[in-house]
Amino acid sequence: MNVKELFDIEGKKAIVTGGGRGLCRAMAEALHEAGAEVLIIGRNESVLAEAAREMGAEGAPVLYEPGDLGELDKIKQLYERALAKLGGRLDILVNGAGVQYRAFAEEFPFDEWQRVIAVNLSAVFRLSQLAGRTMLAQGRGKIINVASMTSFFGSERIPAYAASKGGVAQLTKALANEWTSRGVCVNAVAPGYMETALTKDIKTTNPRYYEEITGRIPAHRWGRAEDLKGVTVFLSSAASDYISGAVIPVDGGYLGK
Repeated sequence: MNVKELFDIEGKKAIVTGGGRGLCRAMAEALHEAGAEVLIIGRNESVLAEAAREMGAEGAPVLYEPGDLGELDKIKQLYERALAKLGGRLDILVNGAGVQYRAFAEEFPFDEWQRVIAVNLSAVFRLSQLAGRTMLAQGRGKIINVASMTSFFGSERIPAYAASKGGVAQLTKALANEWTSRGVCVNAVAPGYMETALTKDIKTTNPRYYEEITGRIPAHRWGRAEDLKGVTVFLSSAASDYISGAVIPVDGGYLGK
């Protein structure tokens, strides 16, 4: 198989959670641009519809299915609806949807803890479990989880987010241990400090901290959504068939500093 064939995902079928905006939209765009049939999942139907319309404007249509991943008891039905729209086959699952809440640990509301853990970790397991069953029956599949820099260190004022993303990293490894030999590779990408809706408040509320972070990044800038496109296609393709259980930083060199 030559290099072009290794990276070819033409005709593959993919689900991307959180694909209506931000980093996950860029990941969905990457798969769509590479020829995959993409379905995006998110809570806001109007956002999904607009994103699907824009992504599919100059090529194959992008599908969407609205659903709240915080409602864990409804995820099975959500997955089944999405799978049906894709014709019953799934080659790629990107678990990207996530939420955030900032507060000092001693003041952190427990209901917010439960919400963050539900969306960022429990839903990732449930969707991976459901997709895993489909992929194992097919004998092949790729699952890409979205981890974080907080999969490696704790940060401050985000205890639930840090716990959830640490869990995503370990879940990725645990699933890889069970499924790789059966044809399903499970990996994670760990975005560094990225310019997103979840981080934009740092620049305005704590500019000194923002400059400190930027100064530590060897690339001398915060990441952009499109920085995730290449690694998304790579982990979705045959080029990564011997990679499983990895948590790959996309951080401009931050962790190596």
